Amino acid sequence: MIEAMIIDDERLARNDLRAVLEKFPQVKITGEAANVSEALTMLRKLRPQVIFLDIEMPEANGFALLEQLETVPQVIFTTAYDTYAIRAFEVNALDYLLKPVTEKRLGESLDRLETTAIPAPASTYLDIHEKIFVKDGDRCWFVPLSDIRLMESSGNYIRLYFGKHAPLLARSLNALEPRLDPKHFFRASRRHIVNLGHVQQIHALDNSLLELELADGARIPLSRRQSILFRELRGI
Repeated sequence: MIEAMIIDDERLARNDLRAVLEKFPQVKITGEAANVSEALTMLRKLRPQVIFLDIEMPEANGFALLEQLETVPQVIFTTAYDTYAIRAFEVNALDYLLKPVTEKRLGESLDRLETTAIPAPASTYLDIHEKIFVKDGDRCWFVPLSDIRLMESSGNYIRLYFGKHAPLLARSLNALEPRLDPKHFFRASRRHIVNLGHVQQIHALDNSLLELELADGARIPLSRRQSILFRELRGI
């Protein structure tokens, strides 16, 4: 079952999309939002796997919403305008659907979602000692996850820090995160995932923010939201 959320300021547009989605029994609509502030609250509570996101909304547009999220679900834009297509794919959108959304185009998007983008259940977390293959130019590595101290987003790639190396992996941070066991890895911000086994110190900053210092001396600041979550999870 794919858990989805609709974000659109027009009630009729939400109803039309819901009607088309009802033809796909694998999709469960867990919520609807009419603006960015409402969407932020619901996303943090519901954590859907995919959002159907309008772009032009009165309060703020869909891109502004994505900029405020620490963890971004898969995004399928639904809009009446074709002028944002390039920017949509720059933020790694799964698809870009023009209104009115047809059953055929929606089916194509869901096929893509089911084959490439559904987060893995907890039972399929990668083992901390499992090796992943990394190729950067002419150089190749088989790197145990336990050796990777930091993962840093770099567009559609991830920069992996292990030993004295920092190659690029041809995957996005959002695609890899669901495969990482939260017992070992923590999403520090939109750009960083930290291997907790490499954290040497935790620094308290102003305004209740935290900063993680790694064994190599790198200091990774946590966003406000993730600082709160880290305190809750670690009992700080």
